[in-house]
Amino acid sequence: MTAPTTLCIVSMHTSPAHLPGSGDAGGMNVVERCQAFELAALGFRVEMVTRRTSGEDPDQVELAPGVTLHHLDAGPPEPLPKSRIDDYLDEFSAGLDALGDIDLFHTHHWMSGVAALPVARRRGVPLVHSYHSVAALPGAPLSAGEPPESPRRVPGEALIARAADAVVAISAAEAHTVIERCGGDPATVWIIPPGVDQEQFRPLAPGEARWAPPHTEFGPNGYLAFAARLQPLKGPDLAIAALAHVPPPLRPQLVLAGDASADFADYTVSLRALVEEYGLGGQVNFLGPLSRDELARFLRGARLVLVPSHSETFGLVALEAAASGVPVIAAASGGLREAVAHGETGQLMDSRQPEDWGRAITRLLSAPELTATMGTVARVHARRFDWSWTARRLAALYRELLGDEA
Repeated sequence: MTAPTTLCIVSMHTSPAHLPGSGDAGGMNVVERCQAFELAALGFRVEMVTRRTSGEDPDQVELAPGVTLHHLDAGPPEPLPKSRIDDYLDEFSAGLDALGDIDLFHTHHWMSGVAALPVARRRGVPLVHSYHSVAALPGAPLSAGEPPESPRRVPGEALIARAADAVVAISAAEAHTVIERCGGDPATVWIIPPGVDQEQFRPLAPGEARWAPPHTEFGPNGYLAFAARLQPLKGPDLAIAALAHVPPPLRPQLVLAGDASADFADYTVSLRALVEEYGLGGQVNFLGPLSRDELARFLRGARLVLVPSHSETFGLVALEAAASGVPVIAAASGGLREAVAHGETGQLMDSRQPEDWGRAITRLLSAPELTATMGTVARVHARRFDWSWTARRLAALYRELLGDEA
């Protein structure tokens, strides 16, 4: 009997051991873990690898039948800002090299790709890479408050684009970026969209109580949902400013679900100051990160979901909102143009002016029949995105690289 193909899914800077809300990590952990489980169901043996961030992290743990998570030592066993993690690339690479037999590496984010590339080459096995995000162009102005990129990132991304056996882009927008900005060979770039759990993310059932945090009442106007890390790139400041431009009689509360990463430890303070500046005290709720089940309840109870990111490779939370039957108002950036069907499942915004966002929110809140229709169409739209289909596409890519037509 032939042994199963062993895949090594590598994510140096995010741990799939816990499954935070997709907004809490840009959806990245969600993508890796869901792909791993579905690939195991197809018969692959999946070894997931990440950096140890706590002294209590076990060397390895079984997440599901056929899926094992490994924690490797690379730097201090504590959470680190992404801007410091790449100081420990060599240590992480050495840990990867000590693993047992691996048939193929699939790396996530540029650091993982740079660390795994020499190991894959020494072993003579294919390397597939997923970027999830690409650095700003050299010399381009960063979003306000964004830290400078690591000097290793831009050359690291270019190296992986040229050297990887295949690059998996999550959207056409990301594929364009990988080819034009990183120098990727179009012949090696595959577009494989993410999936969404259609049972977990579903519309509100008849008679089902809407989500609310403990000891909180939203009133008849309900709430607008924002789910992402609290950092400038995700645009929570625009969500707050937009709320101020919704007429008070129609104005829902705004609930921000997500935590600040170590790179933005003080950013939440500035957001709270912005709330006071706009006179929105008591109308904006900072919730912190949510579990997947809590996120699902949070999204399906919302009037609208706001995704004002400056850039998204896809915007998984927009897809999860669609599966929940909730219209999305999103920035017309990157893969959000593919996650949101403009005018059908929500509205895409070319403007970043709070007044324009406030008008868009007001228009949809004032038209309940329109939002109900959008929510219904959004649910249908989301059914196009299925994790098992994603896994089958990945499996076809892996087998092509391995020369296995089975």
